[in-house]
Amino acid sequence: MLKWAIIFLIIAIVAALAGFGGVAGAATNIAYILGVIFLVLAVIAFLRRAA
Repeated sequence: MLKWAIIFLIIAIVAALAGFGGVAGAATNIAYILGVIFLVLAVIAFLRRAA
């Protein structure tokens, strides 16, 4: 999950540098959502091991 978030973040940066604002915005949103999902799943996994 984190791998995909990083990939979409790189796509967003490249698209922004190339002048594709719409693509950059979409890729940034996808990267953010995947990053949040990763963090939530990581916290859940951590709490399950601690219990």
